[in-house]
Amino acid sequence: MTRNPFTPVAANAAAQQHARAVEQRPSRSEAEEAVRVLLRWAGEDVAREGLRDTPKRVVKAYEEFFRGYDQDPVELLSRTFEEVEGYDEMVLLRDIDFESHCEHHMVPIIGKAHVAYLPDRRVVGISKLARVVDAYAKRLQIQERLTAQIASAIDQVLKPRGVAVMVSSQHHCMTTRGVHKHGTQMVTSCMVGAFRDDPQLRREFQMMIGMPV
Repeated sequence: MTRNPFTPVAANAAAQQHARAVEQRPSRSEAEEAVRVLLRWAGEDVAREGLRDTPKRVVKAYEEFFRGYDQDPVELLSRTFEEVEGYDEMVLLRDIDFESHCEHHMVPIIGKAHVAYLPDRRVVGISKLARVVDAYAKRLQIQERLTAQIASAIDQVLKPRGVAVMVSSQHHCMTTRGVHKHGTQMVTSCMVGAFRDDPQLRREFQMMIGMPV
């Protein structure tokens, strides 16, 4: 059975890179000053009434937008349950709303994720699947990596017989700037284990999320 191509080695390297970034994180006052610089660059008067508190508000918003950097998806999945009375069919959580930001232009990516796995003795609370999506979405992202990270975390912790993740979203970097193509959707998927090896199982997943087969 094909396993996840996104290995623990890659995950550990990403974690070490993140740890170094946290150590070098600027202070809050430095972050607020950076916002003032951008406002001045845009041609604004940072001293005018409407903008006096904008740097503080932007930094506070960034804490919410990027809170995923302070969350460990593996830890979110660590509490599992084995008393499942032999249940071994697909577990699917569909239509998980998420908000992320494109790492190339730092504008929103708004979409939905569908996450499924085939348990092998262990299951996890369904809210944890949604939290894993958010933990990775609340970072600067590209959709391909986001999709793979969600699948990789579930595969590594639960060690199920298979994982399927499909993500569909609108990228504001191409709807509010650049080519200005409104209404477009980007769709990505990551199939691991049985979902990768078994076309019938993959079709079942697609049908259950309402995707034409």
